[in-house]
Amino acid sequence: MSASRTGRTAPPPTHSAGVRPLLLEAAGLTLSGLLAEPAEAPPRATVVAVHGGGMRAGYFDGQAHPDLSLLTLGARLGFTVLALDRPGYGHSAAQAPDGLTLEEQAAVLTAALDAFAQGHTVGQGFALLAHSFGGMVALATVARTPGLLALDASGVGHRYGVEHDERQRLRRRMEWERSWGPLGLYPPGTFRAAEHLVAPIPPREAAEVPRWPEHFDDLAPRIDLPLRLTFAEHEAWWLHEDQDLADLAACFTKAPVLQIERQPDAAHNISLGRAARGYHLRALAFFEQCLQAAAP
Repeated sequence: MSASRTGRTAPPPTHSAGVRPLLLEAAGLTLSGLLAEPAEAPPRATVVAVHGGGMRAGYFDGQAHPDLSLLTLGARLGFTVLALDRPGYGHSAAQAPDGLTLEEQAAVLTAALDAFAQGHTVGQGFALLAHSFGGMVALATVARTPGLLALDASGVGHRYGVEHDERQRLRRRMEWERSWGPLGLYPPGTFRAAEHLVAPIPPREAAEVPRWPEHFDDLAPRIDLPLRLTFAEHEAWWLHEDQDLADLAACFTKAPVLQIERQPDAAHNISLGRAARGYHLRALAFFEQCLQAAAP
């Protein structure tokens, strides 16, 4: 179990109805995760949810309110949803205690998609939905993995709103406030329910964070699939004024579809806030549009 920032022991993890844990062997690691599948028909496609730094796969199955869970919503709308603990989190933390680099994680995620497809019906293919550092991993993955349907990412941009040296000086409380924003954005019980989601950021992953602008400049021109990026109204980690977003959009020269949106009444951790359902519905609608465009 994780310890909360207050020092209390986190409660045992629980999952929404229809969500089950699974283990997946990929690239020499055993990845833990959560899975939800449509009850009455094969999936239209499979959404793979990739969590951010310091969180776990349960970020996409928020327990404070039934409307928060991407997994149950996606399954009800005909998608299989697979949320994986990235390398260095969950079950694989013992195998890779220092974590992996960005490119190493992308290679593992590609292998995980292949492994999952060998044992499950995936529908028309895989779409990625990612958050924060998971968005970095997802961008690196789609740049190296042909045939993916689309990527929807929140809480990841191209230029930080706070310099790395300043981030290093921030107190933990200030870091927490940047990620969570105003407390009123979350339903009651969110922070107690989320305590078991918190995990240490592995050191090799943490070392990649200040290098992201350089990674981004290499990756963005290689992205050639439909892409949607969302910035929360109260996003504090990334520059996202109008000119910043225009500069960001200009980097994706090969993306056939590019949508950059703002999510009102939300902070960095969108999928645990009151706005989660609205954000998830928009992401799934984007995937639905991509499926229709790809249909013969």
